[in-house]
Amino acid sequence: MANNRGVTYQGPGKVEVTDLDYPGLVLRDGPGVHPDNVGRECPHGVVLKVLTTNICGSDQHMVRGRTTAPEGLVLGHEILGEVVETGPGVEFIKVGDVCSVPFNISCGRCRNCKEGKTGICLNVNPDRPGSAYGYVDMGGWQGGQAEYVMVPYADWNLLPFPDRDQALEKILDLTMLSDIFPTGYHGAYTAGVTTGSTVYIAGAGPVGLAAAVSAQLLGAAVVIVGDLNEERLARARSFGCETVDVSKGDPKDQIAQILGVPEVDAAVDAVGFEARGHGAGAAKEAPATVLNSLMEVTAAGGSIGIPGLYVTGDPGGIDEAAKVGALSLSLGTGWAKSISFTTGQCPVMRYNRQLMMAILHDRVQIADAVGATVISLDEAPTGYAEFDSGVAKKYVIDPHNVTGKAA
Repeated sequence: MANNRGVTYQGPGKVEVTDLDYPGLVLRDGPGVHPDNVGRECPHGVVLKVLTTNICGSDQHMVRGRTTAPEGLVLGHEILGEVVETGPGVEFIKVGDVCSVPFNISCGRCRNCKEGKTGICLNVNPDRPGSAYGYVDMGGWQGGQAEYVMVPYADWNLLPFPDRDQALEKILDLTMLSDIFPTGYHGAYTAGVTTGSTVYIAGAGPVGLAAAVSAQLLGAAVVIVGDLNEERLARARSFGCETVDVSKGDPKDQIAQILGVPEVDAAVDAVGFEARGHGAGAAKEAPATVLNSLMEVTAAGGSIGIPGLYVTGDPGGIDEAAKVGALSLSLGTGWAKSISFTTGQCPVMRYNRQLMMAILHDRVQIADAVGATVISLDEAPTGYAEFDSGVAKKYVIDPHNVTGKAA
């Protein structure tokens, strides 16, 4: 039996690469595993040799100690891999298939799955609707920042690539299909971006940049990206976006300089609950800042897509309300302007095949846009530290050096 190693959370600010059990077709007990999920048999599952697995900003929330994640949790929900073992209930996925793994774990059988709401599957997490690999309060399914991982309901969940050689050639683009590309697209799509739209995206991290690429793909006339980090803003400008430095003041004033009016047709929150203030308050955390700002700059009747993460438990929240996810929102502004919101996990399967086709046919270069940077599994702790410092990179862990770019 092969060995296995993976990246584990070891307390605020600390991750380690540790030895793990080789995955079987059963959900074993471990950090974060819900008691009702322990021993859950998965004859419908497969074991993947992980080819690439990415560090996500959502992982950083846990590593910073801003969630209730338990120590020892195996991290990683952005996974691309090769099937090395199939369960007896798997009919269509074959050993040797190279596949993208949606970060949402879903059964394909419940009411929500049948309606395409795979981010809120009713059967995979005893705590609440919705699940994900290697994430707090998501049922305890082991994360994919490892050499091997088990994927349940494989015929339903996996997106196999049509040609292995082509997939390996475009692996740095295709690895973004597990989360950030569909998530960014979901943010832009649910904000109503279409041909000729003007769009403001708050946040120039990987999800914000993916949302900007998606807005361009959807036909936006002008895409404006706001952030505090000049290196990230420069990356947005590199593929044709306008930018706003929110440390210099209210975004609406800078938007007005770009468009001639202080509002946009559609807006996306790619920041989430660790938002900071604008202008002179930019150094201080102010978790409602982005949502309140987006309600101001979105035109009446417009929509806001909210792929940025908000949580119900934040030990590091700035006050008691923030610690339970209660923010001081100017909902009256949104109500008066008839603004629509879409929140929650992106239902990755709603978009991933279409976005795969856009990648395979060279309609989009998402890896370049988000600054894909390959590292080895052993370099993961360094990657987490550098990503947390604000570098304009998307770290891609390559446990088996299939890209030839890992140290």
